[in-house]
Amino acid sequence: MEKIPMTRTGAAALDVELKQLKSVERPAIIQAIAEAREHGDLSENAEYHSAREKQSFIEGRIKEIEGLLARAEVIDPAKLSGPIKFGATVTIVDEDTDEEKTYQIVGEPEADLEKGLLNVRSPIARALIGKDEGDSVEVRTPGGEKSYEILAIRYV
Repeated sequence: MEKIPMTRTGAAALDVELKQLKSVERPAIIQAIAEAREHGDLSENAEYHSAREKQSFIEGRIKEIEGLLARAEVIDPAKLSGPIKFGATVTIVDEDTDEEKTYQIVGEPEADLEKGLLNVRSPIARALIGKDEGDSVEVRTPGGEKSYEILAIRYV
């Protein structure tokens, strides 16, 4: 089974979500299904069908998170240094627009571009890995070629 790289923060967030699903969401949906059953004919009971659908989603998400955590390889970026690797927080500047961006390179389950969490398998992350401050990288994106200069690398 392939290990999934994950930061300590990402693993903790998944653990919190799992506990929430198991201790709050699951009991609430079981209660909602029980109440909907009391309303009679299940074949035409929209509340019952909606609750069952939500239960299916919750159970699926629980299984997904348990699988991710079972295969997680938790990496603490604070213990790393040197060229860019998994867990690095990297500040780059677009060489065409001078727009600066800061990303942390994280595992797929915790990636969220709006929060600056870049999937380790993304084209930008793959181009950055192994590079140092001051290096320029060329990235092939769906919008065409982009050039970035690496301004800073931090391991937090």
